[in-house]
Amino acid sequence: MRSDIVTIGGASGFWGDSSVAAPQLAQVPGMRYLVFDYLAELTMSILAAARAKNPELGYASDFVEVAARQVLKDCKARGIRLIANAGGTNPAACARALERLAAELGVNARIAMVDGDDVTALAPKAPGRLTSANAYFGALPIARALALGADVVVTGRVVDSAVTLGALIQEFGWSADDYDRLAAGSLAGHLIECGCQATGGLFTDWKDVPGWADMGYPVLECAADGGFVVTKPAGTGGLVCVPAVAEQMLYEIGDPSNYVLPDVVCDFTQVRMEPDGEQRVRVSGARGKPPTDTYKVSATFADGYRAVGTLTIGGFEAAAKARRSGEAILERTRRIFARLGLGDYTATDLSVLGAEDSYGPHARAHEAREAVMRLAVAHRDKRALEIFAREIAPAGTSWSPGTTGSLNAGRPSVFPQIKQFSFLLPKSQATPRVTIGGKGEEVAVPAGSSEKYPEGADLETPPLHTSSDAITVPLIRLAYGRSGDKGDSSNVGIIARRPEYLPWIASQITADAVADYLRHLVKGRVKRYAVPGIHALNFVMEEALGGGGMASLRSDPLGKGMAQIVLSMPVRIPRDLV
Repeated sequence: MRSDIVTIGGASGFWGDSSVAAPQLAQVPGMRYLVFDYLAELTMSILAAARAKNPELGYASDFVEVAARQVLKDCKARGIRLIANAGGTNPAACARALERLAAELGVNARIAMVDGDDVTALAPKAPGRLTSANAYFGALPIARALALGADVVVTGRVVDSAVTLGALIQEFGWSADDYDRLAAGSLAGHLIECGCQATGGLFTDWKDVPGWADMGYPVLECAADGGFVVTKPAGTGGLVCVPAVAEQMLYEIGDPSNYVLPDVVCDFTQVRMEPDGEQRVRVSGARGKPPTDTYKVSATFADGYRAVGTLTIGGFEAAAKARRSGEAILERTRRIFARLGLGDYTATDLSVLGAEDSYGPHARAHEAREAVMRLAVAHRDKRALEIFAREIAPAGTSWSPGTTGSLNAGRPSVFPQIKQFSFLLPKSQATPRVTIGGKGEEVAVPAGSSEKYPEGADLETPPLHTSSDAITVPLIRLAYGRSGDKGDSSNVGIIARRPEYLPWIASQITADAVADYLRHLVKGRVKRYAVPGIHALNFVMEEALGGGGMASLRSDPLGKGMAQIVLSMPVRIPRDLV
């Protein structure tokens, strides 16, 4: 390993990721940093509720009791530093817990925490009871904490890639206006922020990915010029290849020429990826522009209640029986509500798992002999959903033959309905703070630019004419795909398996064609962007997830399966090209 290369391991993609990640990565030769991402919008609302009940809670306890407990002593001995946004809504409590752990383990570790992101007092009035409001901070306060000698840095809300970029700023001395390098470091962080999604997880060609039980977590080897290699620990499962890494680059982004982060606006359209040996992909070509003058704020509020009931049904015409059972439950409970003066549901979603309901008019599984009725409902009054929960079980003796029971352990639980909204806040109104060794300081962040950057371009393709020997194939034969969510929007990245396929894909898989194919799911605009560096297209679909990850009642509220549906679209292409 070259001494001018900084090695970083991505040890967590969400709160609940595998406990094997940190110990695996800590043993990689030359490792300098382990970075952890724990926070999603729903996670923040859960942590806020926990802190309201106990002032010593409100952070991702797995970081302290699972990850750090396993590796802190070894990492301190080897000079490996830990960076995590595990602080959630209570970074100070997380830092105190880490200090207690270090004392218990006999480790002399300097713990730093970054806070200041809680802007609840500045949030506009929400439709319901506000539960959290946090600004997405960037990498500069993390870099400052490292410069002050921190062995472990815990933060509140920061953008996922900041835990990586902060380490690179500190190591290489990048300035706040070195936008190309900041964009490269942000891309590096984006590629490993979701754990194994960069090493074969969720890969379109999943059959080619070995060793699922021993998946290797991602490793970055980063250079001062911004270039880097994505790899994984030797001897682990998974697959590091150009298509898998390219899929992850397009995950959960909008306009690829204007990926807005607190430290830089990134342009990924000319990013290039190439093999660099076995299980290694070299990445270059990210470009950056001055950041905006605002922070994005993610806020959550409680708005009524929700519950999900299920029934497993087998035998002939299982899907039809499942659907009728769900309809009967809705009809019965509505009559009970009317009698008690409780009002109607605020939302319902009845789907049949196993019948390809998510494919809408494109479904093919009409003769399923096993199916699961899934009925998700929302209501203003908790009492109404307690009635709903009670009325699931009678289906076992009242209606469909082959009804075998529920996937719920007992009656469905009733939970508060948490919804999310976002707004922009001038950077001058939220200041990050670093505290280490009992001393705190504010971190100056550049004011940013009010410039509006032009929207990214679509791919221009000339008219293409197929010959008589052309064939029609599903898009998955010609492309890889990955989808993700941002609020109520979903994106689908489509990457051509061969560059010569891209014109044929682009001429037929247009924004209008995707909007029509997904009209049963997508209610808003569909926009297509070109990503020529990796021979790809990125589709951004608005009003696509039934209200967004936390508010949605759908079985796929995060749009994880959206790319699979798009990959089933037909494409006509000359036979000799396939």
